[in-house]
Amino acid sequence: MPSGAGSGLVDLATESSLSILAGSVAARTSTLRHYDFGVDANERALLIRQYRDGYRAVMAALEGITDEELDRSDGGGWTPRQIAHHLADSEMMSAIRIRRLLAEPKPVLYGYDEKGFAERLTRDRPIAPSLEAMHWARETCAQLLDRMGEEEWRIVGTHTESGRYGTEDWLRIYAAHCHDHAAQISRARGKS
Repeated sequence: MPSGAGSGLVDLATESSLSILAGSVAARTSTLRHYDFGVDANERALLIRQYRDGYRAVMAALEGITDEELDRSDGGGWTPRQIAHHLADSEMMSAIRIRRLLAEPKPVLYGYDEKGFAERLTRDRPIAPSLEAMHWARETCAQLLDRMGEEEWRIVGTHTESGRYGTEDWLRIYAAHCHDHAAQISRARGKS
């Protein structure tokens, strides 16, 4: 495990709260195009803890994975190998998005072809470099989250595919993202 990977991990009692929150966030964000709801300080703190825990969740889902399991999907979905590479791509995109939101006066956030990336850029590549990229992109974003004040949590930009998109939207989406894919990896391995 990379040095510093243990920082920000949550205890087992909190993992239950994070799982419940992840389900709630997923249900709410899947039905809303613009994610027009506020986050109170307690929910934000839970989301940040969940975000920080994402790398651990993915690594736990991948623990002991075999070469055969890396290339087996959960019934038509992405394989664990594709998921690992997708997470690296997504975390790098998310790192740029939060930085644009925080640094630019009228931020425009660009979408990308997630499916195309996963299908065309993964093949038989080793996952270790992608997991490292995911870890460090996520860690640098967590450092930004820790330093954000109330004003910064109200910043809104425009996403080229979904329209209004703010820092709270970013947190809601990416807090659950790794956990959702960790569960997908576990299903592909027959462990859920």
